[in-house]
Amino acid sequence: MHRRVAALAALALILTTGCATEAADPPASAAGTTPVVGGPPWHDEIKPAAAGSTVGAGGGCDLPVTFSVPEEMKAKRIEVPDEGEFADALKASIRRGGATTGCEIGGLEVGSGFFQVWTVDKPGVESRPALEAFVAAGHQPGETMNGVSLPGVTVADAQYRDVRAGAFDAVEATWTITNTLVDDQARRGWALAVRAGDRTVLLSVNTSLITEPGDVLPGYRLATGTLAAAG
Repeated sequence: MHRRVAALAALALILTTGCATEAADPPASAAGTTPVVGGPPWHDEIKPAAAGSTVGAGGGCDLPVTFSVPEEMKAKRIEVPDEGEFADALKASIRRGGATTGCEIGGLEVGSGFFQVWTVDKPGVESRPALEAFVAAGHQPGETMNGVSLPGVTVADAQYRDVRAGAFDAVEATWTITNTLVDDQARRGWALAVRAGDRTVLLSVNTSLITEPGDVLPGYRLATGTLAAAG
């Protein structure tokens, strides 16, 4: 019981780090592209941050795609120990809906959010079903152990749209997350999926209860707007 609760606490901690910056003017909408939607849930009025460095080609995160991140955000490879008190919980946290993450992009301001890059395990999966599986897998019903109710995670209000992301046609999703381990208050998530050759790649935003859209969306918008095939 103590081991299970500790593992859940570790997973909650994973959701509460990162950084980005905010901008205000809405981007122009080109003819034939998805219309700009200001305010919730997409917040298209928040512009991409200025580019600082490129992620994806070698270094800490070797990916099927490359993209830009702000100067204040750094990419790092997610290292999971083979053994240890939280090893099983951490191994579970890097897999979701048939995709695995090995790359995290965050900053120095704790609690303001970060984003992760996921690669779908099976080749040839289209962007929309890959993204739907990813969103649905965020719903984790609570369990009961020895008569004690353990917390769960609820996903609701999922919305999807087709967008252009750098060099790719893409599908983007937004939804609300309620994690009863932390609080009953809902927070919002965003993710985007593209096909890069025979692999599908997802970028997801991770937020905490204190994260504002302007904290994390500028970095995410910069990354998704500069996506290109690696190599």
